[in-house]
Amino acid sequence: MIKFQYTILYVEDVTKSIEFYENSFGFEGKFITPENDYGELNTGETTISFASKTLATSNLKNGFVESNISQKPFAIELGLVTDDVEKYINQAIQNGAIIEQEAKQKPWGQTVAYIRDIDGFLIELCTPMHG
Repeated sequence: MIKFQYTILYVEDVTKSIEFYENSFGFEGKFITPENDYGELNTGETTISFASKTLATSNLKNGFVESNISQKPFAIELGLVTDDVEKYINQAIQNGAIIEQEAKQKPWGQTVAYIRDIDGFLIELCTPMHG
């Protein structure tokens, strides 16, 4: 058996990133290491985790491409589902996020918006799919 357990985002400040997700979306922190180099959020069945860029560098000897708010987002997104997309867009913006694409209704009826978190990662905020 295999199970998708977590996604790890490489960030500058693990605590600050966790606080952004707590304050913006109401998630609860699960834990942060004493070294502040790794932490997790309670987000449902799949965990969003954060590792410091220093820790990531120690694990990946050939390096990695860092997320950068001043450049285009990576070709990957975190998808957060809610009945109130606008509420969470506004909360995230108050906590330092920027809008990548305003909320709009898709032909199939779903409302979808895109924001970038404080580390530049792309987040899709959308209503549930029905049907």
